[in-house]
Amino acid sequence: MDSHTPRDGRVIEELGWFDPEAADPQKQVNLKRERIEHWLKVGAQPSPTVHDLLKRQGIGK
Repeated sequence: MDSHTPRDGRVIEELGWFDPEAADPQKQVNLKRERIEHWLKVGAQPSPTVHDLLKRQGIGK
């Protein structure tokens, strides 16, 4: 999501989803690893919360 757009505005690309209330840990996170790594390589800056989520999934630095 572009930082200049409203929080509920148009997204550039859907990269996955996170459902913290799912009972099964396997169904809490679904991420498109290849696309996330692409966006990180071209300079995308995840928020601290997203950075922690990506780190737990072994994505990024």
